[in-house]
Amino acid sequence: MTHKVQVAGFAGTHDEATVKAAFAQLFRITDEKAAQLLARLPLVIKEGLDADTAQKYRSNLEKIGLRVEILAPMARMPEPALAIDDDEPPAPARAPVAPPPAPQAVPAVQPGLPFRIDGRPDFAFLTVQLPANRTLKVEASAMATMDTTLVMKTKLKGGLGRFLTGESLFVNEFTAENVPGEIGIAPGAPGDIGHVYLRGETLYLQNSAFVACDPAVNLETKWQGFTKGFFSGESFFLVRASGEGDLWFNTYGGMIELDIDGDYVVDTGNIVAFTDGLEYRISKVGGYKSLFFSGEGLVCRFSGRGKVWIQTRAATAFVSWAHFFRPVKGS
Repeated sequence: MTHKVQVAGFAGTHDEATVKAAFAQLFRITDEKAAQLLARLPLVIKEGLDADTAQKYRSNLEKIGLRVEILAPMARMPEPALAIDDDEPPAPARAPVAPPPAPQAVPAVQPGLPFRIDGRPDFAFLTVQLPANRTLKVEASAMATMDTTLVMKTKLKGGLGRFLTGESLFVNEFTAENVPGEIGIAPGAPGDIGHVYLRGETLYLQNSAFVACDPAVNLETKWQGFTKGFFSGESFFLVRASGEGDLWFNTYGGMIELDIDGDYVVDTGNIVAFTDGLEYRISKVGGYKSLFFSGEGLVCRFSGRGKVWIQTRAATAFVSWAHFFRPVKGS
C-alpha cells in the first residue's frame, strides 16, 4: 500500500520564521516561495511512498518544527446498484459536484546539504550551504570563497597512499560554528563537477577527482596493483569513498554518466569514477603495434551492473597535443 505525506501545520516547537527558512533549505526554494506554500496548509509533500520512506519524510519535517501526517489512500467502495421501477418516472439528473481541489504538491525532500553548481560544464564552481555546526571536508587548495563564520582546520589524511598518488597529504575541514555559512569550491582542473549522495554504497574515484564530502564519508586509497595501475598508464591508486553523505568529484572536460549492464570498454584516461558492483580489468584494444603506435593502447574493460562516470577529455592526450606547440629554443 502506498502512502502520502502531508504537512498539517506548525508544531509550535519552533519560531515560524525559523521553520519557513528551514523548509526553504530542505526543498531548495526561496524563502518567499516557502512562505507561500506554508500559508496554504494542509500541504501534500509526496505521494506514492512505502511506509518506511514516508516515515523518513515525516521525521525530517518534524525536526524543523512541522506537524506531519502520513495518509494511506482510502479504498474505493463499490457503488450500490440502482433499483429500476417501470411505474415510477426516472429521477431528475443531479448536476455533477466538483471534487475539492487537491493540496498542492511540492518537490520531494532531497537528502544532504543544499548546494549549487555554476559554470558547468567547462569551469564548474561548487557552492555549498552549511547549516550551523555542520562540517565539510574539502580537498586542499580547492576553497575559493567562504563566509567569515566558517572555521577551517587542516588534517592529515591518507598518509603514504595520498603521497604516492601525487595528491596533497592534507584535507581541510570547514565548520559553520553556531550559525549557517556558505563555501565556494573551485577544483584545479577545468571541467565539470559531479555529485552523489552515498547511502552505504562505495564509489571509486580516479586519484585526482575528489573535491569535497560529508565527514561521514570515509576516504581511503586503494592499491590497484601493477597490472591495473602501472600498465594502464594511470595512477597506481584509486580513491575509495564509502559511508553515507554527500560526495562531489570533478573532471577534466565535460562529464557523462553511463549505466552499465554487461560489458563496456572505456579508455583508461577517460575514467572519472565507477560504482563498487563493477569488475574491471586492463587490456589492449588491439595488437602490440596498436599498443605502441596507434595512440589508443590500453583500455579498461568493465563487466557487471553499475555506473561509470567518464570525462570528455584526457589530460595525457592534451599534453601530447600541446607538446608540438611548445617554443623551441634555437641553437
